[in-house]
Amino acid sequence: MPLSTSRRLALLTSASLALLAGCGSSSEPAGGKSAPARVAVVASTNVYGDIVRHIGGDRVDVTSIISDPDQDPHSYEADTQNQLALSKAKVVVENGGGYDDFVDRMLKSGHNDSTQVINAVKVSGKTAPKGGELNEHVWYDFPTVAKVTDRIAAALAQADPDGAAGFRKNAAAFKAKLAPLEAKEAQIKKEHGGEGVAITEPVPLYMTEASGLVDKTPPAFSEAIEEGDDVSPRVLQASLALFSGHKVKALVYNEQTSGPQTEKAESAAKAAGVPVVPVTETLPKGKDYLGWMTGNVDALASALAK
Repeated sequence: MPLSTSRRLALLTSASLALLAGCGSSSEPAGGKSAPARVAVVASTNVYGDIVRHIGGDRVDVTSIISDPDQDPHSYEADTQNQLALSKAKVVVENGGGYDDFVDRMLKSGHNDSTQVINAVKVSGKTAPKGGELNEHVWYDFPTVAKVTDRIAAALAQADPDGAAGFRKNAAAFKAKLAPLEAKEAQIKKEHGGEGVAITEPVPLYMTEASGLVDKTPPAFSEAIEEGDDVSPRVLQASLALFSGHKVKALVYNEQTSGPQTEKAESAAKAAGVPVVPVTETLPKGKDYLGWMTGNVDALASALAK
């Protein structure tokens, strides 16, 4: 007996719905293999977050706690969202050295015992000089960044063994791009080694030291600025005299911690015709680590050549 038109339509509709349901119920792409779960990584700043992305590619999901270029990491107050991200992280990258202690505090309270924690200062092997303080800004030290790169690749490989070869390959490519930066520092050292510079705080010292430059800034000035303290009139006068007396070839200025004293230093440098090289602690918008540091080293070389 032939089927009525309404009966045929009903059967076709049922078949179509069944087909759609079958398509929607499968979580596997064509070929029967599901996409690998991304490794959850938390970085204390977007500096380390960017390096992780270079190494991990599309196999990582990175959260950078501090990503605002106007935010001073020294005074950062972490929140519950950060706590949640850290509690789920398979890999955590922190600077250490007292720079981002909030990470360790939140890891302890979050009880995430399975995460791998990479402490850049510990990886660097750097310690405080006798009678002095450790310069914790190790991301301005390219040999340290190379070591941290290898450590990140190893941690990601442990969390995602299937991606290990790719992580190692990406790490090698990233380190190869650090080599020109070290070469530029060596060239600055060859041309300007022994010349004096001033700083507002120790952020760029690894870069200036690798370039053979001598920090002439009174320690009390840069230490006070870093700690957010007032600079005494005597120390401020001695610092400003570096420019009026033409004792330095450049002022390397941390834009993220500007205030009345640092603005006076900047004005004094400009008035004396001393070039000002602005630097930051975190990535500027639209920059990656390699481009950012290339700009910093090039700006320093250009300033010294004037």
